[in-house]
This record gives sequence, structure tokens and C-alpha cells, in this order.
Amino acid sequence: MITEMVSQRQWERFVQEGVLDESRLHARISESWALCQRAGVNPYLEKAPHVLEPDELTERRRDNLNLLDIALPYVKKLYASIRGSGSLVLLVDPDGYVLALYGDGDIRQFAQTINFVEGVKWTEEEVGTNAIGTALRTGEAIALTGAEHFSIVSHSWTCSAAPIRGEQGKILGVLDISGPAQTAHPHTLGAVVSCAYVIEQEWKMQAQQDRLELLQLACGSLSSPAPLLICDRNDRVIAASAAVRERDVFCTGKSAAAVLNENGYNERARTPLYSASGNRLLGSCLVLAEQTASSAVSFASSSAFCFNGVTGKSKRFQKLLTETRRAAETDATVHIQGESGTGKELIARALHENSSRRDGPFIAVNCGAIAPDLLESELFGYADGAFTGARRNGRKGRLEQANGGTLFLDEIGEIPPAMQVALLRALQEREITPVGADRSVPLDIRIVTATHRNLQQMVRDGKFREDLFYRLYVVPLHVPPLRERREDIPDLIRHFCRESGWCAVFPKDIMERLTMYRWPGNIRELFNVLERMRIAAGGGVPSMEDFMLPEETEIDVPQDSATESAGVKIPTGLTYREELERREIMQALRKTGGNVRLAARLMDIPRSTLYRKVKKFNL
Repeated sequence: MITEMVSQRQWERFVQEGVLDESRLHARISESWALCQRAGVNPYLEKAPHVLEPDELTERRRDNLNLLDIALPYVKKLYASIRGSGSLVLLVDPDGYVLALYGDGDIRQFAQTINFVEGVKWTEEEVGTNAIGTALRTGEAIALTGAEHFSIVSHSWTCSAAPIRGEQGKILGVLDISGPAQTAHPHTLGAVVSCAYVIEQEWKMQAQQDRLELLQLACGSLSSPAPLLICDRNDRVIAASAAVRERDVFCTGKSAAAVLNENGYNERARTPLYSASGNRLLGSCLVLAEQTASSAVSFASSSAFCFNGVTGKSKRFQKLLTETRRAAETDATVHIQGESGTGKELIARALHENSSRRDGPFIAVNCGAIAPDLLESELFGYADGAFTGARRNGRKGRLEQANGGTLFLDEIGEIPPAMQVALLRALQEREITPVGADRSVPLDIRIVTATHRNLQQMVRDGKFREDLFYRLYVVPLHVPPLRERREDIPDLIRHFCRESGWCAVFPKDIMERLTMYRWPGNIRELFNVLERMRIAAGGGVPSMEDFMLPEETEIDVPQDSATESAGVKIPTGLTYREELERREIMQALRKTGGNVRLAARLMDIPRSTLYRKVKKFNL
């Protein structure tokens, strides 16, 4: 636990002047502060920016159901022991989202003012140095109070957090106690660590019981002459039928994918296995099939899954690819949810290219880019002479063009109410009537839709038809934003360099900043930044001088001779020294084209100091 306290003055010197007195700061605090500053975290943040929608929080809890089942009884007991102390007890998932929060009424209301609520993402990247986020990053228990936090959003708080680890040391989540800074107590961290340890032991015992129950459930299946694998929740083989063991004596303990690849098998079918109570997934029974020349290129083989983007390493994106692969095996309607720039069209194309329709057309339509009065003719087509300016012999609509293949309707949330009715009827009847035509055209298409908006909320707000929603929202897929799959950023950078023919090795400080940045524009924004760096570096190795993140804005600096005519007010009453300083700053900004970061480097002063002086001199 950190015992020394950081003064408000130490914090102000760091955020305003970049002065970091490491001799007076705990190593974990100074390390985290530096990371947050390089990542562009706002030290004056007043509330957390990212809170999940109710349906997203429900999905998060579903993904962490085993942790909740095991940990919540102990979390509730911990809260019962401190009830009335004005503190909160929180259980947080491995990505930093608060899954459960218990606390007294007053402190809960106070927490709501900064969005410290269930569903909030409370990591270093989101809200700066804090016990939860720092414990997640370092894997160590830690307590922070007041100005030890990087952002003022947490300066009124004291927080003690400890990671909860599962098998192989994997972090399952974080347990935290938070309260007003004036209530900080040296024994709080000890209580949190002890409770986290008890949860870990319960997790290990439950995992062992789950394995035993899984083996009991699978006992009858293993006598089958067919090749079978029994896998746990992590897709690790815990048992295999005789047919598999004859080829691979040491198959237990390996991943299912490794056993398949090493022994010439494909996964033919997968059956989930649940606990006797039915509320816990124990694992799966995999039925295998021999690889053949045809099956090696068939979609039935998971190893043949075709995805033209970067697969990366992150758990969230690997889960998405698995869900995409399984959805592609069917002809079900799929809805893809995700922020702009996350690669929703790549997922749609993967659904098509790995489906039985892959030899048919893939037609993509951006519903938000077509004027509402043109959308009907664009989707349904029109007959000869349907309206003034219509093409001779008419034109096939996108729905008809997609026959035998896949129609991808991007930004489906943008279509107007009248078109929602028309689209619903087309999906119900599986036929369309082009504008001005007297005959209908049968449809044999798969529909894939996507949007960055929350369709469920739009239905609740009356902006999207509920009956159409249920036609489209059959198999939902969620594309995670880049900030939730940071471990994939190095792979994305390598992909960009390969595609653009840029042979460059990125310095450690640049790679660190690229990894820590929040990327609100997601992969599209990352590639834009990389393109600017490539141009600035002339195709060579990038340096910090070539590197500028989007928040590092430029300042339009007027020339001295044009200052008055440009309407810039020069502060009066400056001393001779201040006037020289003002001119020096203007000269540095002009040399760097208004780039504050480069100007600060040129003047050898912290960027925060330069921003303050720019404001002081009204530049």
C-alpha cells in the first residue's frame, strides 16, 4: 500500500509544468501519471466519459456470469461489514467495467455526479490514475487517495483495489472499496486483498468441481467410436475419445484448435455442456471429422475461415470472429453493432465469404448516404418510364442485384419511416415490386445490417419500427471499439505498413503512445495518423517530430505585422521580459506551423507551460 500522500501542489506542478518529482512519489504513481500524460488523458476531467447502455451492461454481466456467481456473495458480505461507513464496494470486470456496486445512499448519489456507477469504464485510459485501473494494468493491489489520482474526477476519493486472479494467473476482475478522501483508512486495502483472495480460492474450487461435473456429463460420450473432444470453457481439452487418443496420446491440456490442426481434423459440430443447475456453461463436446481435400477449403473447417482484416490477439475480437464464423454457417439475418471506424463492413464481408452464398454477389448500401426521396428507387429499382429522368429499360434495385447473395445495409438506423414499412414488407414477402412496375420480383438474399446507433433505444424512442427491428435483430454481433482491443494495435500497425510498403521500426515511446491513446475514431483514425506519420517521415523511420495525435491541435499564429489588422488583441502592460518571451513563443509557433508540441520541444519547455503562456499572451 502507498503510505506517503501526494500534495495538491505536486499534482499541479506535474499537470501544468510537467515537473515530476519521482523521489517524493511512489513508483507506481509516477509511472501511471507519465503514461496518462502521454496518452492524452485530461487531468481536469470532471466525470467519466464512457458508461454502457443497459443492454450493453446486461451483455457484459452475461459474459462474466461465472465471476458474478462466485464473487457476489463475498462482495455483499464485505459491504455488510462496512455498511454505514459512507463507502462503496465494487466488482469490476477485466476490461474495467463496473459490474456491481453496493453502497450507502448518500455516497451513491455523490458517485453518480462523476458517473461512478454500474456500467462505467474506470480505467487509466478513461479517467487517469486510479486504484481500479492501475490494479488492472499492473496486476497489483494498490490504494490511492486524493491528488494521487491523475484526474480531478477522483481527487475527492480514496480507493483500494485488488485484482482477482483465476487459473494460470489470469485476471478475472478487480475488487474495490471507494469512499470520500477524508475517510481513508490504512486497513481498507488489507480487507480488499483478503476478500479477493477468498474469491480466488472459491474460483479454483469451483473450477475443479466444474471439471469433474464436465467429465461426468461426458463420460457416456467418450465411449463412442467417433472422434470427440471434451473441452472446458477456455477450449482446453480435458478428455478425448479413443479415436483421438490413438493419434495424440498427450492431447489433454492442449487447445482444441491445436489438436485439430496437428491431427488432421475439422470441427463438425459443437454441443455446449451446462451444469446441473443450468446456469453455468461448463464446456463443450466437439464432434470431429477427418479433413479431406474438399473440406480443407470448405467453411466447415474453422481453420479455413476467411477474414480479410487483421485478426489480432485480443479476447474480445477473437470472440467476435468465432461468433461471425458460426453465424456464417447459417442463412440467418445478422445485425452488426459498432462505433464508426471499427470495421463493420469487414465483418459483413466475412459473413458472406464464409457462407454458402459466397459465389453470389455482395451488395453494400450505405443508407445514410442516399437522399430519402431516392432510397426507394435505389433499393427496389424502377421500370422503364417510371418517372422523369428514369433510364430506358429501367434499373434493377440493390435488393434484386443481391439475389443469390448478400445485401449489406449499412447505417440502417438512418432509413426514414416510410422506407421502414416498405423494407419490412419486402422481408416478409421475400419479393419486391420495382417503382412503376406491374410485376413482382422474388428475392433469394441474405440480409446483413449495421449501425453505430443503438437500435433498441431507437425502438424505445419510437424512431424505429419494432416489427422491423425483430426482423433484423436475429443474430446480433458487436464489433468492439479499438480502445477495448489495444493489444491488436501493433498488428494493425504492421498491417498498415505492409499494405503501404512502409518498412519502418517504430520507437518504443511512439508505440507506447499509439497503444495508450483512446482512438475515438477507431481503426480509421489510427490509419489516418499512421498515414500522416509516413508522409512526415518521408517513408523512413518515424520520430517524435513526425508524430502528432489528433488532440494535439495547431494554433493559427498571426504575423507580427498583421497582428492588429487580424483583430488579435495584444495584452498591454507587459514587462520588457514578458514582451521578449511573447515574441519568442510566436517565433517558435511560426517555425512549427502552429504545432504546440513541436514548439514546446523547440523552446525546451513543457507543453502544458506553453499552452498556459499562449493563453496569457492571447496568442
